[in-house]
Amino acid sequence: MPALPTKLPHTGTTIFTVMSALAAEHGAVNLGQGFPDFGADPALLQALTDAMAAGHNQYPPMTGVPALRQAVAAKLNSLYGAHYDADRDITITAGGTQGLITALHACVGAGDEVLIIEPAYDSYDPAIRLAGAVPVGVPMTADYRIDWAAVQAAITPRTRALVLNTPHNPSGRVATADDLQALSAIAEQHDLFIVSDEVYEHMVFDGAQHESVARHPALRERSFLVSSFGKTFHVTGWKVGFIAAPPALSAAFRRLHQYTVFTVHTPSQHALAAYLADPAPWLALSNFYQAKRDTFRAALAATPLKLLPCEGTYFQTVDYSAVSDLPELDFARWLTTEVGVAAIPLAGFYQQPQERRHVRFCFAKREDTLAEAARRLGRLGRLA
Repeated sequence: MPALPTKLPHTGTTIFTVMSALAAEHGAVNLGQGFPDFGADPALLQALTDAMAAGHNQYPPMTGVPALRQAVAAKLNSLYGAHYDADRDITITAGGTQGLITALHACVGAGDEVLIIEPAYDSYDPAIRLAGAVPVGVPMTADYRIDWAAVQAAITPRTRALVLNTPHNPSGRVATADDLQALSAIAEQHDLFIVSDEVYEHMVFDGAQHESVARHPALRERSFLVSSFGKTFHVTGWKVGFIAAPPALSAAFRRLHQYTVFTVHTPSQHALAAYLADPAPWLALSNFYQAKRDTFRAALAATPLKLLPCEGTYFQTVDYSAVSDLPELDFARWLTTEVGVAAIPLAGFYQQPQERRHVRFCFAKREDTLAEAARRLGRLGRLA
């Protein structure tokens, strides 16, 4: 048999799969992979049943069910003062990751460089490499803020695009209006495309607002905005998201989208369109997850884990240096197998792994799940 070629020779199994499998093997509370362990709104599930019963089971339009695209455009325009057109600017995708990969393929090619802010979600690097481009990691500051001087210094004549992620996974930080202004200036100066991963757009805490690229006209004109219904409505397994981009960028995106997934699950699109008619569920999401964040942080306050700021997402990063000097991956494995709580090491979110003694917990869980995890973590002492 001939050898199989690969475009990702140095890429192994994702850390999320590894840690979830380890958690299942050892009966650990899985606070690693970012998915809820509670159900979706019964009204959304009923809408899916109704859509299937109504016969919405064949191919939808390539760009997405019109009613859903209209609902997305209305939401974005209302929230961010944007002017997205449902027909020209909105495309329904098979989740946020497919949207992000296709957007990158639409705007970069062989030899181009793409800046990613590290720590960075682990799909960015391989997505850029699959497009034939070169990912260039730009580390955040010690307190997980975007270092705009470092971004500026990393730009070369080959730099074509930048991947923004806010609210930020894994740190839980949220970009500010000043951050978006700095990004806009850099993008204009160097004529960059922006791929903006905003899948946690409705999880921003303590009265802050989400600074979407859609709020900023100059950024909006050069950005692919990526979002996900799975994260917003607790249905990550549905794998439905969307891309919002101006006409020229949307046309380039759709040219590739039609030959990759072509269309996305029809009844889910109809169910989501019906559900979006009521804004209450996504308007309440920040308060919902802030309550979980506060409960979880309060429960961890008595442990030796140092809580880092969590301004958004449903992730809490902690510093475990008072517990152990183990490297992050080793500590995460030990925590899973010996303490019974799974976490994700942040070292895996860098091109060149950094060891800061930080791991990430997901608090998108039931109260009893979080309480049990906190009980187990409460036994932590200094590891010899």
